[in-house]
Amino acid sequence: MLTRIAQLATGRPRTVLAAALAFALFCGIFGATAAGHLKSGGFTSDDAESSRVTRLLADDFDGAAPNFVLLVESDAGADDPVTRAAGLSLVDTLRSRSDVRGTRSYWTAPPTLASALRGTDGKSALIVAYLVGDETEIQRVAGDLADELTGTTDGVTVRQGGIAAIYHDVNAQTTRDLAVAESVAIPLSMIVLVLVFGSLVAASLPLIIGLFAIAVTLAILRLFTVFTDVSIYALNLTTAMGLALAIDYALFIVSRYREELGNGLEPVAATIRAVQTAGRTVLFSALTVALSMAVLSVFNLYFLKSFAYTGVAVVAAAAAASILVLPAALVLLGHRVNAVDLRVPLRRLFGRDPHPGPITPEQSGWYRLVHWVMRHAVPVSVVIIAILLALGSPFLSVKFGYPDDRVLPTSAPAHQVGDTLREEFPQADPGAVTTVVLDDYRGDTAAIGAYAARLSTIDDVPAVLSAAGVYVNGQRVAPAPPSMSNDTGTYLSVSTRLDPYSPGGQDQLAEIRAVDAPAPALYGGAAAVNADSLAALGARMPLALALIALTTFVVLFLFTGSVVLPIKALLLNTLSLAAAFGAMVWIFQDGHLSGLLGFTPVGHMVPTMPILMFCLAFGLSMDYEVFLLSRIREEWLLTHDNTRAVAIGVARTGRIFTAAAVLMAIVMGAMITSKVAFMQLMGLGLTLTILTDATIIRGLLAPALMRLLGPLNWWAPKPLVRLHTRIGLSEEVEPDREPVAAARL
Repeated sequence: MLTRIAQLATGRPRTVLAAALAFALFCGIFGATAAGHLKSGGFTSDDAESSRVTRLLADDFDGAAPNFVLLVESDAGADDPVTRAAGLSLVDTLRSRSDVRGTRSYWTAPPTLASALRGTDGKSALIVAYLVGDETEIQRVAGDLADELTGTTDGVTVRQGGIAAIYHDVNAQTTRDLAVAESVAIPLSMIVLVLVFGSLVAASLPLIIGLFAIAVTLAILRLFTVFTDVSIYALNLTTAMGLALAIDYALFIVSRYREELGNGLEPVAATIRAVQTAGRTVLFSALTVALSMAVLSVFNLYFLKSFAYTGVAVVAAAAAASILVLPAALVLLGHRVNAVDLRVPLRRLFGRDPHPGPITPEQSGWYRLVHWVMRHAVPVSVVIIAILLALGSPFLSVKFGYPDDRVLPTSAPAHQVGDTLREEFPQADPGAVTTVVLDDYRGDTAAIGAYAARLSTIDDVPAVLSAAGVYVNGQRVAPAPPSMSNDTGTYLSVSTRLDPYSPGGQDQLAEIRAVDAPAPALYGGAAAVNADSLAALGARMPLALALIALTTFVVLFLFTGSVVLPIKALLLNTLSLAAAFGAMVWIFQDGHLSGLLGFTPVGHMVPTMPILMFCLAFGLSMDYEVFLLSRIREEWLLTHDNTRAVAIGVARTGRIFTAAAVLMAIVMGAMITSKVAFMQLMGLGLTLTILTDATIIRGLLAPALMRLLGPLNWWAPKPLVRLHTRIGLSEEVEPDREPVAAARL
C-alpha cells in the first residue's frame, strides 16, 4: 500500500500538491467558525441523576437552580436608593427576556430569602436567574447580558457569574489562548527545525505540513459540531496534536529522504524508499495514537468523547499529509531539499569546515552513550526506575473534583464573582447547595417539614429551605419560600459551609443521602454533580485501560513480531506517565508553582484530565517507541546481534527522536500559556511526559532493559510467529544492504 501511495505522489506531484492546497483553503474557510460552535461543559453525563435534577428544576420549578448571577456592588451599600434602583432595573430587564426564567433578587425576594441574597459586608447583593437553553445557548446569552448589563454606573458596579458566565468566559479565554499558543509554538518550531536540518528548505517542509494539519483540524472540529457536542477544550489540544504530529511525521520522512539521497539514490527512488520505511513507521505510530484516543469514546461524557472523535480524525489527517502530500513536495524539490544551509556561514564564521563529511553511527555520541548504558544495564535500570517511582509517589494522594470558576484566571469576571459568593454569600452560592427533588410527590407538608428538620441537623448545614418552611438545627425558623412545591412534586435546598468538591463535601452528601426521605429522592447540586462524574468515570475506567493495553500490544506485535517488546513498552509508558502524574499533583493539587504559572489551587484535580493525559501521552510515547524499534528491528534482521542492533538503532534515530520530542514539547508546552488551569496542567503534563520519554526512557532505560533481555526481546510463541509471518506488517529491509554512514543532519 505504501509503495503505491509513494508511486502516486512521485508520479503526479503537481496534481497532489494542487489538490492539497485547494483542500487546505476549503478547510481554512470552513473551520474558521469552529470556536463559535463548541461547548464548555461535558463533564457529566446527561443520564446522571444530578443532570436529571437540573432538568426537573428547569422544567417544573421555573428554573429554581440558577445558572446566572449578577453581583451588584456599591460603597454606598445594597440598601442605598441608587443601588436599589439599579438592582430593580436589572431585574426588569431580565424578566422582560423570554430566554430568562426565575429571576430573583435581594430587592424583590421575600424576607425569608432576601437576607441570603445580601452580602455580609452590606455593600453587595445578588440577582439570580436561570438562562434557558443548552451550553452553547446559555453562554451566548450570558455574553449578550454581560455586554448589556455589566459595568459601573453612578458608583454601582455590576459583574456576572454563575455557570453560564463561566461557560462564556471559558470560551472567550480558550479562543485567545489558541492564538497565543500558536504564536509561540510555530516560530520556536521553525528555529528548532533549522537547527536540526540546517537547510531552510528542509526545515520549512515539516512546518508547512503542520500548518496544513491545523487547517484540517479546525475543519474537522467544525464538521463534528454538526453531528454531536464537541468540547471547547478540544480546540487547543487537537490543533496542538495536529501541529505536533504533522511536524513529527514530516521530520521522520524528510530525515529518511535526506539519508537515502546521501546513500546515492535519485529523488524519486529516495522518496519511495523513505515512504516505505519512515512512512511505515508513521503509519504504525498514527495507528497507535489513534487507537489510544479512540479509547476515550467508552466514557459517557462528551468532554472526553469529543477528544476521541476529533483526535482520531486529526491523527489520520497528519499521517495522510505526511505520506502523500510531503512526498510530492520532496520529488519536486529533489536535491534542493538541502538548499539554503544556514549552518554553512556559521561554520565559516567560527573557522570550522563548512561542509563536514558524514559520520558512521559507531562514531556518534549516541552510540557511545548507549554502549555505556548497556555495559551498566543493571544499575542504570534500578536508579532510573527508583527515580521515576519517587516522582510518581504524590499521585497516591490525588483528589478529584469538578471544575468551577476557579479554573479561570482571577481577572475573569466569573472567577471574581465566584470568590465573592464563597466569601460574602455563604447561604446563596448556587455552587454550594445540594438540591433534593421529590419528583411527583404530593404528600403533606408535615412529612416534608420533618425531613427538612432532619437534614438541617447535619454538620455544616446552615439551613434547609423547603415547602414546609426554613429549618436551622432541626427547628423551623421561617415560613416556606414560594414555589417550592406544585403538582409535579417538591424540592428542598440544603446549603453547606463546605467546599462541595472536597472530601468533606462528599462525606456530607453521603450523610444527606442517608437521611430517610418521605418519597424516592433525586439529588442535584455541585456535590452531587461531582459524585456522579467520578462514578461515571470509575465505571468505565477498567474497560478503557484494558482496551488501550490490548490495542497497543496488538499493534506493536504486528510491527515487531515480539510479545516481549510490547509488554516492555506498556510498562515503560506507564512508568513515565506515573512520574508526570505525580508532578501534576504536586504542582496543581498542592499548589506549588501556582504563583509562577498563575493559577488558583483548589486542592483537587479535574478527574477527566488524567484520563485524557493517559490516553494521549500513551499514544504519543508510542510514537517514539515505534520510530526507535523500527530502526533497531531493521538492524536486528540484518545482523541478529541484539546489542549491536540496539546501539545502531539508537545511534541512527537518537538525534531525530530527540529533535521530534523537543518539537512536540514546544507545541504541547505552548498550552502552558493558557489561562484555563486544567489546560495548563495538560500542557505541562504532556511536555514533561514527552521529554522524559524521549530522553530518560528511550535513550537510557529502554536500551538498558533491551540489553538485559538480549535475544528474548524478539521472542514470541511459535503459533504467534506463524501468525506474524502471515499477517504482520513488517518493515521492508534490503538484506544485501551494507550499513552506511549516517549523514550529518
